Amino acid sequence: MSNRAAPRLSKWPFLLADAALMGVAWLIFWQCPAPMTVWDTFFCAGSVAFGAALCVTPFLLEYRAAMKLTEADRLANAVLQIENLEILGRQITQATAGWQTAHEHATKTVDAAREIAQALTTEARAFGEFLKKANDTEKNHLRLEVDKLRRAENDWLQILVRILDHVFALYQAALHSGEANLIQQIAQFQNTCRDIARRVGLVPFVVIPGERYDPKVHQLADASLVPGAEARVAETIATGYSYQGQLVRPVLVTLQADDVPEMAPSDAGIPSAPADARPETSR
Repeated sequence: MSNRAAPRLSKWPFLLADAALMGVAWLIFWQCPAPMTVWDTFFCAGSVAFGAALCVTPFLLEYRAAMKLTEADRLANAVLQIENLEILGRQITQATAGWQTAHEHATKTVDAAREIAQALTTEARAFGEFLKKANDTEKNHLRLEVDKLRRAENDWLQILVRILDHVFALYQAALHSGEANLIQQIAQFQNTCRDIARRVGLVPFVVIPGERYDPKVHQLADASLVPGAEARVAETIATGYSYQGQLVRPVLVTLQADDVPEMAPSDAGIPSAPADARPETSR
């Protein structure tokens, strides 16, 4: 609200005129004989009334000027408030436009993020399928390699068993020759070969003559014969082998003469297995 002061009106002319009229009324009242006539009373009362009106007039004029000034200030404040409202309306309009723009950008960002998420999901699914296929391919490849290694292991194991069998046959031939030097050399050669075989897990073993027959690790040349519970081993015909703790081939033996069982009539036509039968390796 404005602090402007209302304009001041000089009151002394009005007061002077009021005093003059009061003096005129007093003069009329003092000069007129009693009783006063109608005209004297009229002029006396008129002078008093006109003087009173002149005395009040400056105050009324100041009051009206103050009221007009107050109304002008109120109108100016109203115009200022209207301008502020217009500014506020423009700011609201600008804020609404900015919010709409931000909303559009946020919508675009959400859509882009959704597309990126879908693309990532698709890529992750494709990558997972690729890894699965690669894993299956690798498993198949490794399975084939393992099968190859097992076949190769079985092959070289059979080869090694045959070599040791031939070495054992040489040792048996040296024993039958009766030459001590030859027996010693072949025995050293056989022990060296067996030590080499033990390094890869192949352990050859023989039976001590007179040892009790054990069908789990012993085998007769004639599979149709069933030895008794107290049968004793007479001689080792072919060495037995175990590979990494598992029996590969039982040792082929003969029994002592007293423990050799008779062949059953139903089995008389079955030929006996050769001493150098091909060993069957297993894992």
